[in-house]
Amino acid sequence: MFSPLIDQLINALRVLPGVGPKSAQRMALNLLEHNRHGADHLATTLQAAITAVHRCQQCRTLTEQTLCNLCANPKRDHQLLCIVETPADVLALEQAGIYSGVYFVLLGKLSPIDGIGPKEIGIDLLEERFRNSELKELIIATNPTIEGEATSHYISERAKQHSIKVTRIAHGVPIGGELEYIDGSTLAHALNSRREV
Repeated sequence: MFSPLIDQLINALRVLPGVGPKSAQRMALNLLEHNRHGADHLATTLQAAITAVHRCQQCRTLTEQTLCNLCANPKRDHQLLCIVETPADVLALEQAGIYSGVYFVLLGKLSPIDGIGPKEIGIDLLEERFRNSELKELIIATNPTIEGEATSHYISERAKQHSIKVTRIAHGVPIGGELEYIDGSTLAHALNSRREV
């Protein structure tokens, strides 16, 4: 119905989570009809981010520097390490405003059926941190799904081999939920109520 380029734009917008054909069509038409300056700014910023943003060498979250702002901050407690699944989980915990340690982002969870094993979630890098840093506590904040629980158990067993205290955030977070969608007060309660594994 539309020209090939407009159809390409609509299909390109559908890569965003939660954006179906109708939403993508509305966005595309709005940008082209009413906000070409905004569309140009979006395109420029997106291209710049794709070029400049990469993974932090220490925690694996997204950043433009070698180390993200959290890992590079000497005021953070570097003896306290929180394990999360995604960069969105880091943001959720930071917005809760009660955690002052550093993070390690798994970029997934163990799922043998999907071919995701320890190497794919960075367990080798995590093991290196266990060996070469003076961690006092490891807080596991994986999502309370079957895969998240299996990942939590696997990591806790590895950390205990290095005599690191391991805790798990409390289950104020609903089973089957994902951290990035939980409100700040529930996250704060879950983090404050963590227990040793």
